[in-house]
Amino acid sequence: MTEKTFRSNIQIAVEKVRVENPLAPSITNTVTQDFVANAQLAIGGSAAMVYLPDEGEAIANFARAVYINLGTMFPFYAETIPRTLRALKNKNTPFVLDPVAIGIGTLRTELLTQMKNFKPTIIRGNPSEIIALAKLWDLNDHEGGKVRGVDSTENVDEAAYSAIRLAKFTGGAVAVSGAKDLITDGEFAIYSSGGSPLFTKITGSGCALGGVMAVYLTVASPIIAAFTGAAIFNRAGSLAAEKSSTPASFKVAFLDELYKVSASDVASSEFQVFPC
Repeated sequence: MTEKTFRSNIQIAVEKVRVENPLAPSITNTVTQDFVANAQLAIGGSAAMVYLPDEGEAIANFARAVYINLGTMFPFYAETIPRTLRALKNKNTPFVLDPVAIGIGTLRTELLTQMKNFKPTIIRGNPSEIIALAKLWDLNDHEGGKVRGVDSTENVDEAAYSAIRLAKFTGGAVAVSGAKDLITDGEFAIYSSGGSPLFTKITGSGCALGGVMAVYLTVASPIIAAFTGAAIFNRAGSLAAEKSSTPASFKVAFLDELYKVSASDVASSEFQVFPC
């Protein structure tokens, strides 16, 4: 894909979402549901939060993409997640996986282990989560992948090998979030810069990004959806940081900029591409 085609596909994805208002339901953690939903709405998508086994199974009948975030665990997720995954596979519905807090708790580990059999279309996480998931799936025997709560203890470059292995295994895309974001399809590694350090001062920015990628996945390929999500976040974050220097007002300004940023601005984002 040429750079011109890549940028054109990004612009088309942003525009199509704003015209079509696609629904990308989420099974996501309770700490960040509001932010996830509002970010999805701001870019032009539609949001729905589900929990129960029959809800998770039902969304596969009408959703064009789904976001699954395992940051909050409930006992009934032992049934909700597998039923949802089977329904998504039967309907060939793409989904985004956010392996938040991987390694903490037996149920979360069991569910993330099962995810290997369903090959998420996009995996989004911080560096430590990406390394840990690759190790859990026996795709990387390197050291690292230790999370601190929901925070990373490694940087994006340290997770590049794991991200590439995961992308090659799933046939989709992997996005590693950090000071610079890495998005890969296993063939190319694309770095997107921008955003603001204030993202680390508000809870849920990574979760919201996963939800936004799911919205773009309703209209675009995995690599385009993942990069478009990262690019619009970085652009809106940079603009918001020019207007606010404190967390609460930054969060509000960010949602405003996410809503206002033009498709052409997102498509003109700076990035670096390297062969894997």
